[in-house]
Amino acid sequence: MSVPITPALKDELDIVIPTIRNLDFLEMWRPFFQPYHLIIVQDGDPTKTIKVPEGFDYELYNRNDINRILGPKASCISFKDSACRCFGYMVSKKKYIYTIDDDCFVAKDPTGKEINALEQHIKNLLCPSTPNFFNALYDPYREGADFVRGYPFSMREGVKTAVSHGLWMNIPDYDAPTQMVKPLERNTRYVDAVMTIPKGTLFPMCGMNLAFDRELIGPAMYFGLMGDGQPIGRYDDMWAGWCIKVICDHLGLGVKTGLPYIWHSKASNPFVNLKKEYKGIFWQEEIIPFFQSVSLPKDCTSVQKCYLVLAEKVKEKLGPIDPYFTKLADAMVTWIEAWDQINSTGTGAKVANGTANGTANGK
Repeated sequence: MSVPITPALKDELDIVIPTIRNLDFLEMWRPFFQPYHLIIVQDGDPTKTIKVPEGFDYELYNRNDINRILGPKASCISFKDSACRCFGYMVSKKKYIYTIDDDCFVAKDPTGKEINALEQHIKNLLCPSTPNFFNALYDPYREGADFVRGYPFSMREGVKTAVSHGLWMNIPDYDAPTQMVKPLERNTRYVDAVMTIPKGTLFPMCGMNLAFDRELIGPAMYFGLMGDGQPIGRYDDMWAGWCIKVICDHLGLGVKTGLPYIWHSKASNPFVNLKKEYKGIFWQEEIIPFFQSVSLPKDCTSVQKCYLVLAEKVKEKLGPIDPYFTKLADAMVTWIEAWDQINSTGTGAKVANGTANGTANGK
């Protein structure tokens, strides 16, 4: 008689999905996702009913729920943009988060085997990172790899991994200008590698296949002000990525990128994307040098403290570029206040207005 295998971190991980549509895509993920708890953040019209396939354990929040739960602080959660997903990070009570977009399907490796993306993310998060010294064989903790000759023995323990950034087959995550000049380009290259992004190096983080340790870095995983009423879109995950990388570097935490792959099924409209990205394409030429040069004081020993100092510096250094950055800096502070309020000990009412498996969640 075979003993059923309990999936890794079954009771310690939430899957967060932002959506405006029925979640039929979960059917193909059922073998991998069904044992886990889902947090669905419904964007757009809160009167629309989102259908979730039978058999999944989930709670669902729409804009009305977000407004009820956060009150005036709900202003920090974006509307009509997938940046709303970070509300799910805030209300989760688990140690780990995996977030995926609803147009991301199960990919296959070069042998034709379906890839359990969540399993690989968990492997990435549970073994150390090596941000302080690059290993030429990439992740030395993977089976079949090790530290190469010349790697200092004093650094082989590595550091805790805070973030696992996965990649995509098929539709690449390109900006609008690149989409326009390469409309038919598809990613068919499967690179069997996981690597730690070196300390001091920024990267463009994509939120459609992403996992992180909520206890280590959660309060910095804010996807900013995007979408409805904002002058910019499609920079939500990248903004969070720049913030978390600076804070991980400061706190001695690691960020990995590479495996696992998902199959990104749908190309978004490059002309709509250009309208969203237009200002960001110019602004990032000043935003990146800001994050490359920003330093956090030694007394910033928690993610919250780091993030609040970062918000001050955003207002001071980026505010003169455009009033949007002053607004964003204020929202960063509101986000931390809301995070601490929701996650303070004894806050039991935080999920009372969500929907769990089709019924009011009063847990």
